[in-house]
Amino acid sequence: MIKIKELDCGIRLATEKIPHVQSVSLGIWTKVGSRDESTNNSGISHLIEHMMFKGTEKRTAKQIAEDTDRIAGQMNAFTGKEATCYYIKTLSTNVEKALEILLDMFLSSKFDKEELKKEKKVICEEMKMIEDSPDDYVHDVICEMVFKGNPLSKSIIGTPASLNRISRNTIMKYIDEEYTRDSIIVAIAGNFDEEKICDMLEDKFSGLSPGKEKKIYEEVPHSQIFKVKIKDTEQAHLCMGTRGINASDERYYALSILNNILGSSMSSRLFQSIREEKGLAYSVYSMSSSFSDMGYFNIYAGVSHDKLAEAIHAIKQELIKMGEKGVTEDEFKAAKEQIKGSYIFSQENVSGRMFSIGRNLTILGRTYTLDEVIQRIDNVTMYDISNVIPIISDITKYSAATVTNKKFALKKYMEL
Repeated sequence: MIKIKELDCGIRLATEKIPHVQSVSLGIWTKVGSRDESTNNSGISHLIEHMMFKGTEKRTAKQIAEDTDRIAGQMNAFTGKEATCYYIKTLSTNVEKALEILLDMFLSSKFDKEELKKEKKVICEEMKMIEDSPDDYVHDVICEMVFKGNPLSKSIIGTPASLNRISRNTIMKYIDEEYTRDSIIVAIAGNFDEEKICDMLEDKFSGLSPGKEKKIYEEVPHSQIFKVKIKDTEQAHLCMGTRGINASDERYYALSILNNILGSSMSSRLFQSIREEKGLAYSVYSMSSSFSDMGYFNIYAGVSHDKLAEAIHAIKQELIKMGEKGVTEDEFKAAKEQIKGSYIFSQENVSGRMFSIGRNLTILGRTYTLDEVIQRIDNVTMYDISNVIPIISDITKYSAATVTNKKFALKKYMEL
């Protein structure tokens, strides 16, 4: 059972006790990400996430790592478009020590100026790594194009120029404005003593600002954009993207099922057509990504340079076929089972449950039990599927990006 409690200090605590396990996963979530940044401080949310591991008033970076290892802990963090999460998984017997380490990092990081200089260099190397990974690069580009004009288009990692502009003072001001008590959620799943956890948390966040104004984002319509990057790579990398739906949309699970049918499993249409029948790609798939107020749908394929046009044509044919003929009852039933199975598997470990609780409460403002999710999947009908097919089947609404080794008329090949 998931419990949500607002502590006197103003943060929310979300817990799910699982008595039969011997581990626990703790996450401190804050509702801030790349969409909250300006052009001048682009990448600051991700930079702060890195700096949280670089030393506190009582621990060096090495001591943070050593203290985590001593309790058999696994600690990490991630920054997204709308949320940042710092988390640790450990044995139930060490939960209080784990929470103390996490709180120390989150509330007492020094943001040392010399460490900041070094970490900026590390992130610049991370940027180069993405640049050298064309499959990652095209995913970032398609997101920027689909959301052009909206803060969701902003890169999570930033740019060398924007990182260079970020000082320690900039960081401290950003934390004061964005790491507010009303935007923080502590999520815990596993075997733990709830009363002890509450006692540890009750007065810990009082030094943070109490709240921030809710941001209103203007709806900017998506218009087609095409981008070709010429690079000496072993194969061409293609991404096609269009607007999808937000995470609270009642059609969310219908689109998830449709995505499974089109391209997120080995039996999917894209995999069977592009890879198995035509032999055009080793990797080909589709995915649906949803945020609090909007989302996007994209298709990826890695193909030989000389097969790029053929692959685009084959993908278009699958989308057109789906738009004209829909899906079969057998596909629908199989996809439903796969979606349910994937969700259930993800919830069979404490980290999966903590991530589910934390993300939903941070982004959607509520949580869902496993039974509620399964019921929502079961409630999807063939009629619901027919209503979401137009979201992904209209070729004229797709932007596209590719990395290939020569000039390529991408816009021409994307036309009907």
